[in-house]
Amino acid sequence: MCDVDRSFIERVTALYLLWRAEQRRRGHRRRIWIHQTLRRRTQFGEFHHLLQELRLDDGRFQRYFRLSRTQFDDLLSRIGARITLQDTNYRRSIPAAERLSICLRFLATGDSFRTIASSFVEGYMAVPTTDDWRSIAEGFQERWNFPLCVGAVDGKHVVIKAPPNSGSQFHSYKGTFSIVLLAVVDAKYRFRVIDVGGYGRTSDGGILSNSAFGQALRAGTLHLPPDLLLPGAEDRGPQPHVFVADEAFPLRRNLMRPFPGRTLPPERRVFNYRLSRARLVVENAFGILSSQWRMYRRLIEVHPEVAKKCVKATCVLHNFMRYLEGREAPAVRGAGHAGEEPLPGLGRVAANNSTREALQVREVFMEHFLAEGAVPWQPTE
Repeated sequence: MCDVDRSFIERVTALYLLWRAEQRRRGHRRRIWIHQTLRRRTQFGEFHHLLQELRLDDGRFQRYFRLSRTQFDDLLSRIGARITLQDTNYRRSIPAAERLSICLRFLATGDSFRTIASSFVEGYMAVPTTDDWRSIAEGFQERWNFPLCVGAVDGKHVVIKAPPNSGSQFHSYKGTFSIVLLAVVDAKYRFRVIDVGGYGRTSDGGILSNSAFGQALRAGTLHLPPDLLLPGAEDRGPQPHVFVADEAFPLRRNLMRPFPGRTLPPERRVFNYRLSRARLVVENAFGILSSQWRMYRRLIEVHPEVAKKCVKATCVLHNFMRYLEGREAPAVRGAGHAGEEPLPGLGRVAANNSTREALQVREVFMEHFLAEGAVPWQPTE
């Protein structure tokens, strides 16, 4: 078994039905053990008829579940034992394959509240090691021409139904109620660190500061690789490994944001272009996630804690698919343009009390992109 397989066995947790847990949460008393309609699910249910037909057609299966037959069977083999319940004298348990089918169908469509997959164990997505960060940096250098970059950071609003008695906590600047998915994405559009559940009203900077990732970044406990020389720039001295983000995030020694303003000198426009090009991977990853799992295109009418688990599930499944297939969106050399407007953020620009060291690091990267690190398609004036 390869290392990737082992990591997924550790990361991918049980996906199973929320129906009984939700009934307990609402305090509903069970008047009948199994409804007569449910007793006939083996005769009329989708799993026992439609799924078997879909297995005869790869394309239809993929469109229905957002996973191929091979991926579905692979995932089931990894988590089946964890989501299997015992039969009782009163009823037969729902098979693991059916539980997984219902879960995936909800995530793919967002149609039915009672088909939500929930119950994730914390630690489903391991924090990268020093060697992992080093590998991610190599990917950004190779694909996006941004050296010493260990990830692109951004946040995504996930629209939910307004929770009762929540006041304005979840109310975002967009006029909707939401929780925030804060993500660090690598050069191949994979989620490497996520933090789910920030209040919709909170700015990007606030979400970062309140997250475990942001606190570890500030404390220097992410185990990033030691400072290195930029390629071909020995005279500039060792530089830190950095994350790239938009203007809503603060500038720090290990977190680069663009130069602010619309009318910028050429050298700053070049830096903003190169940073924007690397940062677009996180926007693209969010786009792939929303396209694959249609629940993001609807109002999620569940409790915020359940919505968090659904978001985590889709992020794990997103990575699962990309690792298994090795499918990667093609790199576009000319993506973005210098001086472009920043992509939509999560609200007001965060307070940015940049240190002198952080400002100096950004200047060094800017000078590198103008000289030994220049690429032929970057703007020249």
